[in-house]
Amino acid sequence: MVAKATARSAAKAATRTAARTASKATAESAAKAPAKTAKAAAKRTAKTAAKRTAKTAATKPAAKAAAKTAAKSAPAKAGAAAAKPESRTALVRRARRINRELAEAYPYAHPELDFENPFQLLIATVLSAQTTDLRVNQTTPALFAKYPTPEAMAAADPEELEQLLRPTGFFRAKAKSCLGLSAAIRDRFGGEVPNRLEDLVTLPGVGRKTANVVLGNAFGVPGITVDTHFGRLARRFGWTTSEDAVKIEQEVGSLFPESEWTMLSHRLIFHGRRVCHSRKPACGACPIAPLCPSYGEGETDPAKAAKLLKYELSGGAGQRLKPPPGFPGKPAPALGAE
Repeated sequence: MVAKATARSAAKAATRTAARTASKATAESAAKAPAKTAKAAAKRTAKTAAKRTAKTAATKPAAKAAAKTAAKSAPAKAGAAAAKPESRTALVRRARRINRELAEAYPYAHPELDFENPFQLLIATVLSAQTTDLRVNQTTPALFAKYPTPEAMAAADPEELEQLLRPTGFFRAKAKSCLGLSAAIRDRFGGEVPNRLEDLVTLPGVGRKTANVVLGNAFGVPGITVDTHFGRLARRFGWTTSEDAVKIEQEVGSLFPESEWTMLSHRLIFHGRRVCHSRKPACGACPIAPLCPSYGEGETDPAKAAKLLKYELSGGAGQRLKPPPGFPGKPAPALGAE
């Protein structure tokens, strides 16, 4: 009997403990529930208020102006995002495609100085500074008729040489260079124009540009000719940002195989003289317009751009009195026959 009573007492005690625990848990849950409900309600209220504020603000002039400004700035931001820096691989591919397109546009590209041997090309290139190739080509026939070799020119009377070179401008300085380089070729190189860059640049009046012209066109040694046209187009094409000729030569040269250097120079110079002019490029008549990041700097209307074309592209003469076979333009006129 005692055991049964004890069991009943224990059961009652357990029941009371469970009831108290459940009551306490219920109370705690009840306390937490209002807090959660209050937070959720606050969030819903805040969202509703924000929507109402935005809806109201949209009807105000200031909000409309802000919307217009955002709409206008969107294309600019999209364009800025699209104008990501060009990768090295993409730059090389675009540069080489430009070269191929120019090769198709000017299959007859060539050096625009008349010459028959390395010495004539060297002298003509020195004379081309600060003047046109046309003026040089009009001057050299009489010059080479009188002084056909380095030995003959080295022994020339300075005043007589100056008079022959007068049409090219800066004739005194040019006469001095011609006399000096002719004597150096005679005395140091056995009367033969050297075929190495390091030797050519030691001659009076001869720099890297002149040396590369002679190497590429008289000796078949690849070289890049960075004249004013080449430098301008290389920058417009995004191949370089430099103004320094040596740096341009190095940066552009790294984009192409050496075998392309000489003809690349001719093509860019041809294009610069005929289409991509310094002051007003004929963008609307440019065969590589889709590849050029500078498109739009010049005239984009095709009809107006066509009027800006020069030399054979405009139906005129080239710069050589004796153009090579395949040149589609007319021969240039002799001195005094313009």
